[in-house]
Order: sequence, then C-alpha cells, then structure tokens
Amino acid sequence: MNSLNLLMDGFATAATPMNLLYAFVGVLLGTAVGVLPGIGPAMAVALLLPVTYGMEPTSAFIMFAGIYYGGMYGGSTTSILLNTPGESSTVITAIEGHKMAKSGRAAQALATAAIGSFVAGTIGTALLVAFAPLVVKFAVSLGAPSYLAIMVLALLAVTAVLGTSKLRGFASLGLGLAIGLVGMDPVTGQQRLIFGMPLLVDGLDIVVVAVAIFAVGEALWIAAHLRRTALSIIPVGRPWMGKNDWKRSWKPWLRGTAFGFPFGALPAGGAEIPTFLSYVTEKKLSKHPEEFGHGAIEGVAGPEAANNAAAAGTLTPMLALGLPTNATAAVMLAAFVQYGIQPGPLLFESEPELVWALIASLFIGNTLLLLINLPLAPMWAKLLRLPRPYLYAGILFFATLGAYAVNLQVFDLAILLVLGILGFAMRRFGFPILPLVIGLILGPRAEGQLRKALQLSAGDISGLWSEPIAVAVYVIAAIVLAWPLFMKLWRRSHPKPAASMERAPALPTDPDEAALDAQSETVGGQSGSPADTEISGTETQGAEKP
Repeated sequence: MNSLNLLMDGFATAATPMNLLYAFVGVLLGTAVGVLPGIGPAMAVALLLPVTYGMEPTSAFIMFAGIYYGGMYGGSTTSILLNTPGESSTVITAIEGHKMAKSGRAAQALATAAIGSFVAGTIGTALLVAFAPLVVKFAVSLGAPSYLAIMVLALLAVTAVLGTSKLRGFASLGLGLAIGLVGMDPVTGQQRLIFGMPLLVDGLDIVVVAVAIFAVGEALWIAAHLRRTALSIIPVGRPWMGKNDWKRSWKPWLRGTAFGFPFGALPAGGAEIPTFLSYVTEKKLSKHPEEFGHGAIEGVAGPEAANNAAAAGTLTPMLALGLPTNATAAVMLAAFVQYGIQPGPLLFESEPELVWALIASLFIGNTLLLLINLPLAPMWAKLLRLPRPYLYAGILFFATLGAYAVNLQVFDLAILLVLGILGFAMRRFGFPILPLVIGLILGPRAEGQLRKALQLSAGDISGLWSEPIAVAVYVIAAIVLAWPLFMKLWRRSHPKPAASMERAPALPTDPDEAALDAQSETVGGQSGSPADTEISGTETQGAEKP
C-alpha cells in the first residue's frame, strides 16, 4: 500500500502542466530519432542525453522517460517498413512485419506494434512498481562482498553472451574498465592514466563517452558503407486494426509481456531471447501457422510486446541495484551520474520524489506514445526518406553540440573524436559496444566495493566471499562462464541428425555480416533476408570481416 501512495504522489508531480509538456516532448523526440534508419534506442537516448542537461532533475528524468519509451518504439517502424532493425531485439519484428508491409498491411503491422508496446509497457511498469521496492529491501541487507559479487556477475554475464567471440567481448570490457580508471584515485588521490593532461584529472565525462561511442562511431561506420541510392519506402496509410486482427493479437501481447519482463530484469537477459521465444511460441500456438514467414500478425504482436516488457524490466535492477542490463539502461544510468545521483538501494530513500515521479511518468509517456504514434505513423515514414548523408551529418552536428554543452570545453570535442574513432574501429573489427559502456559505468563502483570489502576484512582476500550470498553469486558467475563450453562439448558428444531437426527462424549468428548486409541492401532499396538484418549501433555491434 505504501508503494501505491508513493506512486500517487509521483503522478501528482508528473502530471503538472510543465512536466506533461516535458513528457510529450520526450516521446516526440525519442520516436522521431528512434524511427530513423540504423538508430536504435540506445543511440537515440545517448544522442538526446545532452538535451536534458541543465534542467531540473525531476523534469529532466520525466522527459528522459519519454525519450526512452519513444526510442524503444521507433525501431519497429524501420523494421516493418525498411526491413532494417535499429537493434538486435527488433530483428524478429522484421521477419513478419516487413512481409506484412510488402503485402499491403503496413498499417496493421504498425498498429499492432504500437498497441502491443503500450500493453506490455504498462504491465511492465506496474510490475516495476510491485517488485522494485522488494528488490531494494533485499539490496539494503547486502554487504560490500555481496554487492561486489553481483557487479562482477553483471559484468561477466553481459560480456559472455554478446557477439560470436567471447575474447572480443572481454577485450571490450577491459577497454571500458580502463577508461573508467582515468582520473584521480578517490582514496589516495593518485592520478591515473591522465598522460600529463590536467583536464583528465576529473575523469572522462560519461555523457561525452556515450555520445562518442554510439552516435559518432555509428555515423562514421555508416558513412564508410554509404550508397547514394534512394531508399524504397512502403506506404503506411492510416494505422488501424480490424476485428480479426484484434482477436489474433491480444493473446500474443500478454504472452510476449510474460516472456519479456523477467528476462529484462536479469543481468544479460536482454530482449533478444524473449522476442525469439515469443516468436517461436506464437508460431506453435497459432491457428494460422502457414502464414508465418509470409506476414503473420502474431509474429509482430508477440515479439514487440516482449521487447517493450523487457525494456520496463531493465529499469528494475537499474533503479534498485544500480545495475544496467543493456546499453539503453547504461546510458540512462549515465544520466543519473550526470546529475550526481547514485542509483541503487538508497535511491528510493534519498530521492523518493524523483524516483516515483519517474515511474509515474513511464505510465504517462507510454500512453502519450500510443496517442502520438497511431495518427503520426505516416509522418514518421516520411522521415525515412531523408538522404543518408544529410541524416548522419545532422547526427554528428548534434553529437558535437551536445558533447560541448556538457562542460563547455573544446577538450571534450577532442575526446569525442578520439572515442568516436574507437567506436568505429570496434564496429569494424566486431567488438561489441555494450561491455565497454557497462565496464565504464560499473568499473569505478565495483572498485569502491572491492576496497570496502578488503578494508572490512583487514586486507584478507577471503573477505571477498565472506557472505553466503557472495558465494552463491560467484557460483552462478562460474556457471555462466562454463555453460557455453559445456554445451559445446555436449553437442560434440551427442550429435543430432540434421534431417530430423525442424528448421526454425533464429537470431543472426553472425552479427558482423548481418549488419553490413542489411545496411547495403536496404540503402540500395532492396529487401534482404529478414533474419540477417541486424544494424550495428546498440547492444550487438556489427562489423565487416577483416
């Protein structure tokens, strides 16, 4: 009951005319940027992060919540109309959504995506209200060893499940941890990795790093593979759903929500697995299985609901534990750090007005998202006609402006360029971006918990596993690392005849080639294979094979 009272207070704060305006602008900006080709929600949030700089924190986060949900929805439009997912979690949407669009049902595909996003987002946010306080109560009881173990698990799990090469994933994590060390040691005052540059004593600003890695790196990557052929856009019409469409969609919306929220709340759960599970489930349960692969509406409704429910799920560990589980949550965590606010168990006690206003604004932003996107879908489709050179020139301009606005230092522009080139190189050689960003954010915090745990044990290393929860978490971390090797050995010793296996659609196994294929084919106005249409720029980054 206390949570409901706090939520009502949050609605009172979020529903003021000025905050409603911020929520509306956030949803509008988030959707407008997220709908552009190749731009996923993480890049949209990173690009618009400087927009909230200098605002009052509560208003800024209400606007940011709108940007978050708007960016999450925007990727479905490009997936459906262009067969170009903005991130890996919308690849499944493209499988059926683009086929529906090509058969003249783009309106129904966009409508079921929008309504499914609303249903899943609303239920997911309600679950956030229910579970976040419970997670906080549990987290407050944890000591430094347990908290360190959970952070280590998050770092290892996120790194171990991304990309085709675990070595590249851990190399990316190492880069992020190294960047997080730049500046002054918080305990001893020793300068670390500043290379004689006084402006680096305070460390690298997370906003500058996020904008450089996501926006500048992606713009350089796209420019390197740009074709000047005009895009082929499928007309949208007025989004609407018939009675039969509603009948076939409402159950997939609920099932997708049930898949998405738990996976979003888990470290490294992400949205890729629940969207795939939702697609496979709908194909098995559908009364029209013959339509799958040719434009089944269930194949859009279920995965889109799973994707948005996972987005709400990621906010549970991010707010309650300070642990981001995907790139978008990592950029949102950067926004908290930008305002000097530390997400974690004490956030609900130290900043209750801000937290509950943010959660209430998620309900408001989700409703605004539906009201805006159903009538404005044809207008978003026209944005897709922007020539790519103009589009990415604009992205570079706003990225530069935003990075400069953080500290009004020309030095930040040099950092932006250097890290932007690093982001481009990582895409070129297939290094995932997410481990770098999460390593940068969690690295200093894990270091603080490590030192606290060692201080409590007088330097005895056994103090790192002195709590039962810490031991249990380290065992889980070991399983996460050993499981892929175990499964590989199991498959070798128990081979299955290829003919007996029913072929099912799968997530792209090689994001490196998938990103480049999708980019070149869609820019050329052609339709590529839906399963190979992942665009680099968010959690899983594509790269050309060296």
